[in-house]
Amino acid sequence: MAGADSVEKLEDVIVRSAEQVAGQIRAAKDAIATVIFGQERVIENTLVTILSGGHALLIGVPGLAKTKLVETLGTTLGLDAKRIQFTPDLMPSDILGAEVLDESSTGKRSFRFISGPVFAQLLMADEINRASPRTQSALLQAMQEQHITVAGVRHDLPKPFHVLATQNPLEQEGTYPLPEAQLDRFLMEIDVDYPDREAERRILFETTGAEETLAKVSMDADILITAQRLVRRLPVGDSVVEAILSLVRSARPGPEGGEAGKLIAWGPGPRASQSLMLAVRARALLDGRLAPSVDDVLDLAEPVLKHRMALTFSARAEGRTIPDVIRQLKARIG
Repeated sequence: MAGADSVEKLEDVIVRSAEQVAGQIRAAKDAIATVIFGQERVIENTLVTILSGGHALLIGVPGLAKTKLVETLGTTLGLDAKRIQFTPDLMPSDILGAEVLDESSTGKRSFRFISGPVFAQLLMADEINRASPRTQSALLQAMQEQHITVAGVRHDLPKPFHVLATQNPLEQEGTYPLPEAQLDRFLMEIDVDYPDREAERRILFETTGAEETLAKVSMDADILITAQRLVRRLPVGDSVVEAILSLVRSARPGPEGGEAGKLIAWGPGPRASQSLMLAVRARALLDGRLAPSVDDVLDLAEPVLKHRMALTFSARAEGRTIPDVIRQLKARIG
């Protein structure tokens, strides 16, 4: 009986925490929506990524408020936000920091570490594909392990730590495509599309007047960390777990994908399953629910999977696209 009572108490604690945190997250979402118009799905997926403790790759043409979104997120969530403009001449030390040689008044020399912009809670990597592979790789250890190593010395990054990278899908001249290992570090690839007519009408009036609407602080880093821990404690039903496994495993070349499996050159690894598991929990919390559903799996499948797979040459020659294949795989689940 004592064991049953303790489980009951634990469930009560999770329910109370979830209700409280969900209200704060929804307040943050509403605050962001007062500044960013017509991008509700983008805002939701970005918040889901951050609640999951992950990083996001925002892809869209210039002028769709990608930079503004990151700035607004930093303000609303109460995070220390920094921005790096990636260019071909950017060096790893420009991101991570470097050791400099200091000389004291007594003539003693010693090295001192000067931290770079990566020491932020929310880092915007603007046009990340414009920097060389050597510079891009400087973020790999930071994104996965939450620390960096300079001259053999470990430096821990602030918590929480999130990278929101942007990429322009149009101009590819002079760019360096992100390697698969780095793409896999991003929990989601989020497409930023054009706003609809009414949203664009609102943009015209709200952003060209004498006064500019500013984001309001709705959370802080401690509340966000609490929410991220809560996401990992939310229960997940067997049907949701099976849907995640079926979807991710069918997105790999082989018999589990059926006809679609023949179109896939390489597919997502176990990190995709982990990402989808966290994302569906975070989405449930964002919606004020205590457990995710199979619908959450289907809705988040594309942004979680599409940057983690590639089609065969023959599939591309036939005009097939990754979103088409993912839709075909989703149809098998429901």
